[in-house]
Amino acid sequence: MPSFSRPVLPPLLLAGLLSALPGFAQQTQTPPAQQPSSSSRVPNLNPTEVPSQSPTPAPSATEQFTTSKAPALMDPAGPTVSLETSEAMFEIGVALNACGYDKGLDESAPVRKEVREEVNQATQASARARDDRDKLCLFIDQHRLEDPSRNLAQYVSLALYLTPPPDLTPSVEEQDMPPDANGVEQILPLLRSFADDINLHVIWVENHPAYEDMTNRLHNPLTQMIVSTNYYLKVPATTGGGRRFLVVLEPLLSPEETNARVYGSDYVVVASPKNGQISMELVRHVYLHYQIEPLLYSRANSMDRMLPILRAVDDAPLDYEFKSDIVSLVIECMIRAIEARTMDTGIPDVRVPPNLSHSEADQYERARSIALQKQEAVRQQAVNHSISQGYVLTQYFYNQLKTFEKNPESLDEAIGPMVYGMDISIETHRARETTFDAHGEGHLLSHAPMPPPQPKELDLAELKLMKGDVAGAAALAQKALDSHTGDAGQADFILARVDLMNGKIDDAQAAFHNTLTASKNPRMLAWSHIYLGRILDVEDQRDQAVAEYKAALTVRDGQPDTKDAAEAGLKQPFTLPHRAQSPSGDDDGDAAPKPATPVSQPHPQ
Repeated sequence: MPSFSRPVLPPLLLAGLLSALPGFAQQTQTPPAQQPSSSSRVPNLNPTEVPSQSPTPAPSATEQFTTSKAPALMDPAGPTVSLETSEAMFEIGVALNACGYDKGLDESAPVRKEVREEVNQATQASARARDDRDKLCLFIDQHRLEDPSRNLAQYVSLALYLTPPPDLTPSVEEQDMPPDANGVEQILPLLRSFADDINLHVIWVENHPAYEDMTNRLHNPLTQMIVSTNYYLKVPATTGGGRRFLVVLEPLLSPEETNARVYGSDYVVVASPKNGQISMELVRHVYLHYQIEPLLYSRANSMDRMLPILRAVDDAPLDYEFKSDIVSLVIECMIRAIEARTMDTGIPDVRVPPNLSHSEADQYERARSIALQKQEAVRQQAVNHSISQGYVLTQYFYNQLKTFEKNPESLDEAIGPMVYGMDISIETHRARETTFDAHGEGHLLSHAPMPPPQPKELDLAELKLMKGDVAGAAALAQKALDSHTGDAGQADFILARVDLMNGKIDDAQAAFHNTLTASKNPRMLAWSHIYLGRILDVEDQRDQAVAEYKAALTVRDGQPDTKDAAEAGLKQPFTLPHRAQSPSGDDDGDAAPKPATPVSQPHPQ
């Protein structure tokens, strides 16, 4: 290895090392109602500007949805999955029933008619109650929506965010309420007056035993569904952790209208029993969303290559959500594939008894083979139906799940290879060849719009770095390292670029090496190698620089700017911008640098 002396360079000139890294905004994935399907990128900064924001790791399953306040029924210290009743939901149900909401009345639990009768008797006994009821019904009539399901949903959303009577007030600030609930919040003063007129709390207490009986009868079926689903997905049963799945029973609503919502990290199903049972298939569908959405949204940045599939389903009878967001489409297709693989086909298994003669065993095996073929035909029919509705990746995931069922990996471990291993050209061709149904079925689950995520401390450090506050960025990054409160790899990556800006090459190299040790984020790893390669090029250590550029390509960040920068480094050494010369021709170390011209300047995405 040739000997060399480390060059002493002005800090602004060292900024040329940072010139080709494009900007990275925090790309926290949110459900499709809030985020377009393609990733957005911040334009590249000029060479003499402050280095751009660093890549940030994909959000964890817990982090990615924690941007909305939890509904009032959610107990932060409670179990992950719970079955509840709500007096606030009861009072909203009473209001709707008192004002002409009769849907599903004959199929509802007997307690619905009993409560309606008690409320009617109490109303008829009081002129004031009749007057307040009329005001209540006028409000409901004036806020009626054309879509009946949305009409009920706005009141369900409101009820989920109410404190118990008699207060019956929103449990969160107005800006944290679901938007549809904000539209009907002014019903609350009217409802409180009506409830006081008829002693509605007493009616709740009198009928609460019927609610408890329904809850007790549904506890075991719900538990069995959760256990069997977790068993199939090979995920552990957990408690706590910041994410909740809640089923709310309200028999005053129609059994035909199951409401399912996602509020932040919380998944809520509001259901009414029919013949003592709720639609466990619908509840399971939402629970599969609860389990699978975080796994796929955390990988959302890697799904842009699937975007051609969206163009192929443009004529399908899908909700806009699935035509505009590839992650939503992938999630729904995977869930439908799981449902097909685990459905009750109605065809019983044939079990071969032990100790049979050879001829008898052959007879049972033939019968068993025929039963399996019939079961597979029913499942395939369900898959074909999903595809004709526009969920064109259902067949792909259905086939992948056959392998998943035979292997020990959990879904969390297997879902990455499933998604990344997809041949997009084959699936796009399959989608283009599909004849879609004329009409869609609608979609059960709705994501409540969420406010934009608040930046974390290291994200604030990135913002400071971008705005030129190098000292402020370094302080926040160092604080995160010292207190072990942030991602160590990201903190080191920030400090490395700060050191370059300050002309501390040794410290920068050490920090980039720390990033390589501490981080698992492919983008940070790749660009750490690129920066190290550029530093080594400046130091005339070409062989070692080439090794770093090659290492950057092996990380498989997958972004074109990373590939361009690494390949440019392999083609020719990275050079710093030329400094101005004094009139005498002598090099003036204090002169301002000319703009750097990187070997490969990536275009803004």
